[in-house]
Amino acid sequence: MAVKKTTFSAADELKVLRKVVDITTSELELDGVLHEIVRTVADMARADSVFIYLFDEDKKHLILRASKTAHTKELGHVLLKVGEGLTGWAAKNNKPVVIHENAYKDPRFKAFAVLPEDQYEAFLALPVVYQGKAIGVINVQHKHVHEYPLNVVNLLAIIARQVGGAIEHARLYSETHAKAIQFDALVRVSQTITSEKYLDEILSLIVVVTAEMLNSKICSIMLLDAKGVELSIKATQSLSDDYKRKPNLRVDSSMMGEVLRSRKAIVVDDVRREKRYFYREMAIKEGLTSMLAVPMVVRDKAVGVINIYTKEPHLFTQNEIGILQMVANQAAVAVENTKLMEEALKAKEALETRKLIERAKGALMKMQNLSEDAAYRLIHKKSMDTCKTMKDISESILLLADIQGSKI
Repeated sequence: MAVKKTTFSAADELKVLRKVVDITTSELELDGVLHEIVRTVADMARADSVFIYLFDEDKKHLILRASKTAHTKELGHVLLKVGEGLTGWAAKNNKPVVIHENAYKDPRFKAFAVLPEDQYEAFLALPVVYQGKAIGVINVQHKHVHEYPLNVVNLLAIIARQVGGAIEHARLYSETHAKAIQFDALVRVSQTITSEKYLDEILSLIVVVTAEMLNSKICSIMLLDAKGVELSIKATQSLSDDYKRKPNLRVDSSMMGEVLRSRKAIVVDDVRREKRYFYREMAIKEGLTSMLAVPMVVRDKAVGVINIYTKEPHLFTQNEIGILQMVANQAAVAVENTKLMEEALKAKEALETRKLIERAKGALMKMQNLSEDAAYRLIHKKSMDTCKTMKDISESILLLADIQGSKI
C-alpha cells in the first residue's frame, strides 16, 4: 500500500495563510482562537487528530487546551512536564518533531490512556512561538503511516509561529476578563466584611462568593476553637448534610491542621486517593476531586482554614492560590474583629453589672442598715438561692428601693 502524504498547491498555501491572517486579526476569546487554529490545521494537513497544548502560567506544565476530536473531559486536565514526551521535547527544544511511522515506539514518547490517538502511526509536533519562545505545541497525527514533506512541515511551522501572537493576546484577554470578575468578587467580599452583619452571615456570604469566583463545587471555612485543639466547619455553601456534619478535625493530626500549623497552602490533586485526607468515602460520594486549602491569618496568627474543591481534576494556579489566600486573610480579619467586638461588649456589660451591684449594695445598706460587705453577701446569696444573676437581683433591689421612695 502506498504511503500517504500531505500535499497542496500554491493556491492552497495562499488560502491557508489568509485564514491564518484572519485568525491573528480576530477578536475571538482564547477557546475560539484555539478552535479556529485546530480546524485550519486539520483541514490543511488532512489530519486524523490535532491537539494544541499550552504552557500554564508557571511554565512548568503543558496543558491540553484544544482538540479536533471529542475530548471534553480531558481538555485542561492532560498535563505534560517540560521535556516530557514528544510534545514536551518539542516545547523544551523549540524544534519540530517529525515521525512518519511508529511514533508510539519513539523512546521520547509518553502515552495517555485517555487519548486513543497515542496509538496513531504518524506524528508531527510544532512549537507555538511568541517573541522567540515556545508557549505551546500543535500536534498533528495520522492513524496510518504518513509522509510529511519538508515544505508541509515548514508551512505548518510558519503557521505555528504566526498564531503564537493571537494565542497570547487571546490568553491575556481571557486572563484580564477573569481577573476583572475576580476583582468584583473580592470587592463584594470586602464589602461583606466591613458590613454590620453578624459573623455567621459574613462567613456564609464569603463562601458563596468565593465558590462562584473560583468555580468551586464546595467552599468551606473552618475555625479554630478557643483551646486551639480542633477545627470545625463554620460556613459552607454545600447543600449536603453529610458534608455539613463532618466531625471536627484535630489540629495535631489532620491535613487542615497542617495548613494551620505551617501557615502554608496545601494542594491535593485528588482527595479520593490522598491517604492524609480523612473523608475519602465522603469525597467519592459528593463527587469531589481536587482541593486547595489555605490558612486564615491575621496579625501573624492563624485562626482557621478556607478550602475549595473542584468536581473535575484541576491544576490550581499561583493566581488562584493567591486569590484564595487574599480572601482567607480578609475573612480572618472579620473573625478577629468580631472576637474583639465580643470581648469589648463583655467588658462593657461587666462594667455596667458592677455599677449596678454597687448601687444595689448602697440601697440595701440604707434600707436594712447593713454594712457594705453584708449587703454584697446578701445579693450573692439571693443570686445563688434563686439561680438568677447578681445583675437580675440588683435590678430587683433597685426597683424595690424606688418603690419605697429610697434615695440611691
